[in-house]
Amino acid sequence: MNNEKNNGKESTLSLRGRTFTGTVVSTKMSKTITIEWERRKHIPKYGRYEKRRTRIHAHLPEGAIAEIGDIVRVQETRPISKTKTFIFIENLSKKPKKE
Repeated sequence: MNNEKNNGKESTLSLRGRTFTGTVVSTKMSKTITIEWERRKHIPKYGRYEKRRTRIHAHLPEGAIAEIGDIVRVQETRPISKTKTFIFIENLSKKPKKE
């Protein structure tokens, strides 16, 4: 479980529900990252598939590090704000550094 500080008090966020793996596409917001992953949707009329994207906002706890391009795992939790219902769990791979 992840801990979050609220005015000096320690509180625990309950992790429940779905878990997703995606790529970090934005870290511009404070304590928030935007994650994206592609999925394929079947189009019956043409018998083919099209690519679609899903984007979600996830809470980034203190001490956790995620940069654009990293592949991360997030899990559902109680609503933290209007758009955040997921929390960062772990960084699966760092993006390669350019030399």
